[in-house]
Amino acid sequence: MAPLTQETNPAPAELNGVGPDVAGQLLVTAGDNPDRLRSEAAFAMPCGVAPLPASSGRTHRHRLNRGGDRAANAALYRIVLCRLHWDQHTKQYMERQTREGLSKKEIIRCLKRFVARAIYHVLTTTNATAAAPSHLATAA
Repeated sequence: MAPLTQETNPAPAELNGVGPDVAGQLLVTAGDNPDRLRSEAAFAMPCGVAPLPASSGRTHRHRLNRGGDRAANAALYRIVLCRLHWDQHTKQYMERQTREGLSKKEIIRCLKRFVARAIYHVLTTTNATAAAPSHLATAA
């Protein structure tokens, strides 16, 4: 899996908490057409991390979209777990949000959206500046 993800797009694997299997899944979710990823929200929707309002009465909160690619959602969850275990900034974020009264589930929801945003930027900037894939270069 590692050689395939490095050949396709090595940038996601360079992020903290992203291994070859997770990078491969996110590349599959992004698809072969990077133009369909118009915005961060357009990438978050198929990953299942787009926030949807789930408010009732005086409670104002969000939940994650239950639709989308479950494997991509699981990949983002694995990234968040790795970052919670190893990344000092993520640990500090968790402590700060816990002090503010958010539950662990809500904090993970926010972190998954943050990771999806970072992955989107990596995918779109590297795809926009990368050369054409070899199968397209031979067709010309």
